[in-house]
Amino acid sequence: MILPHSGTWLRPHPRVALSLLLVLACSRSPGPLPQRRSVAAPTGTTVRAIPRLGYSLQAGAFAKVENAARLSGKLQAQGLEATYYASGDGLYRVRFGDFLTRDKARSEGESLKQAGTLEAYWVVAPDGSAPGAGGLAHIHPKDLGGLRASLVDTARGYLGVPYLFGGTTERGFDCSGLTSAVYQLNGLHLPRSSQAQFEAGSPVELDRARAGDLVFFATSGGSRVSHVGLYLGQGDFLHAPRPGQGIRQDVLADRYYQRALVGIRSYF
Repeated sequence: MILPHSGTWLRPHPRVALSLLLVLACSRSPGPLPQRRSVAAPTGTTVRAIPRLGYSLQAGAFAKVENAARLSGKLQAQGLEATYYASGDGLYRVRFGDFLTRDKARSEGESLKQAGTLEAYWVVAPDGSAPGAGGLAHIHPKDLGGLRASLVDTARGYLGVPYLFGGTTERGFDCSGLTSAVYQLNGLHLPRSSQAQFEAGSPVELDRARAGDLVFFATSGGSRVSHVGLYLGQGDFLHAPRPGQGIRQDVLADRYYQRALVGIRSYF
């Protein structure tokens, strides 16, 4: 189950074993990259920003994470980008959708109620304001330091959730599903696959990386992106390592990750 802010930090596995574990992890949509090491953007270059979400919908107040995950899975089956999260009050909620207007969000909510998918819903404004929103996405676009801190807090709320290749269901998150969900809950639309996330960001050198940036790895050798994690600062990152293993924190200084690192990307 989700253990917000209280997960046990796990130490990295021995290098050989870890290599075998991560070869299987999060390897969808890989593509050839021009080089292994990222190149920092020139001084004064504007970082490529990803889109902010519009209105979304929030549903549920579940005591059990399995129930929130089940609702999330139903919404995903209907083509809606849904994710569940611990809201900080001991309950689990579901957030989904990206609507241009409040009316369009409300119309979708009413349709889902009539279909019996939802019992109730709330419209979440682009600033994240909604009943029971749990403080997520209450960040002014100019307050980048606050946004980065919120991304880290949201990511740590998923510690202990098991990995699942290819999606976000009651069994957990794959690596890019985790990073996509963390950004979504903070009002930012991040592409779904690790390769697309890599291409969407602006390159950053390790010594300039900041909390909330994403770190990318080629876990099967070569230069193909196959794994992604969220940088926490001070050389630490959080990720979903492999099937059957919970989301955890690791260190980039580990020799395996040093060798597998493809690059770091920033989005704002």
